[in-house]
Amino acid sequence: MRTGRGTLSIAAGLVLVALATVGYVLPPAFDPPPLKADPAFQAIPPQPRHELEPPAATAAIRRQEISVAAEGQRLYGTLRTPLTPGRHPAMVFVSGSGNGSRTEFTPQAEFLAKAGVVTIAFDKRTVGYDFRERDFGLLADDALRMVEYLRALPEVDPARVGVWGVSEGGWVVPIAAAKSAAVGFVVLVSSPNVSPLRQVAWALNEQLLRLRAPIGARDLLTRAMGGVGFTFLRYDAMPALSGIKVPVLAFYGTTDPSIPFVESTKALVTAMGRAGNDDYTIRFIGQGDHAMRVGGGPFAKGYLETLGNWISGLPATAKPAAHLAGATPVQRFEASDVPAAPWYAGGTMLGLTICLAAVGYVAGPVAAVVVRLRGRGHPLVVAEANARLWPPIRRRLVRIAWTSLGLLASVVAFITLLVLFSINQAGAWPAVLAGWLVVRILAVLMLVQEVTAVAAVLSALREGMRPGRWQHVAVAGVLGGTGLLMVAAAYYGLFAFPW
Repeated sequence: MRTGRGTLSIAAGLVLVALATVGYVLPPAFDPPPLKADPAFQAIPPQPRHELEPPAATAAIRRQEISVAAEGQRLYGTLRTPLTPGRHPAMVFVSGSGNGSRTEFTPQAEFLAKAGVVTIAFDKRTVGYDFRERDFGLLADDALRMVEYLRALPEVDPARVGVWGVSEGGWVVPIAAAKSAAVGFVVLVSSPNVSPLRQVAWALNEQLLRLRAPIGARDLLTRAMGGVGFTFLRYDAMPALSGIKVPVLAFYGTTDPSIPFVESTKALVTAMGRAGNDDYTIRFIGQGDHAMRVGGGPFAKGYLETLGNWISGLPATAKPAAHLAGATPVQRFEASDVPAAPWYAGGTMLGLTICLAAVGYVAGPVAAVVVRLRGRGHPLVVAEANARLWPPIRRRLVRIAWTSLGLLASVVAFITLLVLFSINQAGAWPAVLAGWLVVRILAVLMLVQEVTAVAAVLSALREGMRPGRWQHVAVAGVLGGTGLLMVAAAYYGLFAFPW
């Protein structure tokens, strides 16, 4: 007796509703509320004109390759020194996340050196820094070694040696400044000042909104983030920020999709209050992105000029006429924290689920081959029933395995697509919607194949098939592995409504 299509459709619909419900009711939920407008950010004065004047420049500079011993390795960098007489202010560049090559700072270092500032840009360490483990204190020690190198140079004024940090460097530089009195000033560019997890979650939400991605794509990624056990993601920046006693200059771009710049500014102002430090300057750069550039191209107007004038004018420039000035920043949503995933949805359990499914998918085909090779072991009537009923079931199991593997590959490809388009979002939304549609279709197809395969097995049993041991292994391996993947997909919202 065969199961009718109507019955199968109802069964598949009920399973779909059940799985969609799993995605809704299980924690954690991530839904950042809109950020309430703060009147203090609605009346920010424009930058003083003297800050935007091009600093006096000289073409005569010296470039020198250096190396400094650090913990576990040597650090290599480029020293740029103006050839004008006297002692100069100096600064160390601290990179953001990733490889951190010194070459990314070449335009800024050249500008500052010609403006009379000695600079060091160095390659980030490769020992003790990777995707899973990031010791901000270790990176701060590297920056301090460069500070000491600068302070020993005869061309440098040791009282005016500072550190500059961008993005992730905004968690590193405050540690160095709070730890050592050798740091004479701090420059923060796109400094998050919230935990890495809050910053990444805010950036994810903001970038997906700009990409017009479905809300389910955000839920998929944030739930995955909640299951990641990287300890550095919950780093608290406030203690180090609150320990800065030296002049601070901070820049935020008003088009930056990676930093909650309003909340980051509030955190910085709060930290300066706790430190009793009134020597801070915060400038909002119109059209500036995460790197203070316009659309990834030239530097935003006013950034380099303000930077050069502020450093060259220290200590007088440490006390600004207005702490906050520049373009008006608009942040749409709060930088909400991502709740930690429950035990059954953590990274370990997800890895175990995928491993069990993989074992099932390997065991199923192997068992099917064994059945083919053996082809005996039952009475004649049973053997004839098995020979007639088993091949359609085997074909269904193969299709399920391929669909499930395709779903896993499409999820990885979709996440990669989002990461790539988070950098350049121009015209990306059709590709994002298409990628999400592929993921959802494969998930539903996997569900339908699982339901029809279960129905086919039950019908075959009613018609006289008596599975052998290896056939049991094949059926249990593929159907069981797919069932585990379906539950995991439900948790990550692949069956949720609306689409």
